[in-house]
Amino acid sequence: MSSKNKIYSNFHLSFIDKITHKKRKEILKVIDNFLKDKNLKDVLDIGTTEDTENPSSNFIVRNLKNFELYKSITDQKIDSNFFRKKLQKSITENFLEADLDEFKSDLVISNATIEHVGSFENQVKMCENIINLSKKYFIIITPNRFHPIDFHTKIPFLHWLPKKIHRIFLSLLGFKILSKEENLNLLSHNDLILIMKKLDHSNFSIKSIHFLLFKSNLILIGNKN
Repeated sequence: MSSKNKIYSNFHLSFIDKITHKKRKEILKVIDNFLKDKNLKDVLDIGTTEDTENPSSNFIVRNLKNFELYKSITDQKIDSNFFRKKLQKSITENFLEADLDEFKSDLVISNATIEHVGSFENQVKMCENIINLSKKYFIIITPNRFHPIDFHTKIPFLHWLPKKIHRIFLSLLGFKILSKEENLNLLSHNDLILIMKKLDHSNFSIKSIHFLLFKSNLILIGNKN
């Protein structure tokens, strides 16, 4: 790659990174507005990352205020003392009653995780577990499949193709890990509605964050029935 192309590439990535950080702040504002009149004691974060160096890591849960207890369930090993209770487990598995009792929380939140748990069936199971772990509310945040830019690859429009074709192109372009359904399975607004219908759960709403006039991020906010 020429030095000129390197400069362009770095500028492009820096620009996208700045946009995604701005979107995180907008998501946090939506959540804060929803929570401001709620009396909640504990929050459970689903899909916590073990990374502690990147400022974006666990950004949403770390910036939620006024909780007495922060918990985490993830398949990664979390050493951070920020979370008082931690369970290393896949959110798409079945939970023991003891785990459900210990980790049930007033609020269960998951940011940018559901698109990384694999098949649609796994995504449904993840949402079922989140609802079971919630005592009052749950919030699931994911990028919108039908935004022009996929913020994972920074490639525009390619992810609008049928998923099988999209995966073939990702593999050809060097994104072999992201080309596998188990690592990336983007969701749309209608996909989230379908998941909730499959779980027979109707007490929810979907809010959105916009970029370039399109919905860039979807925020599903649910009440425990």
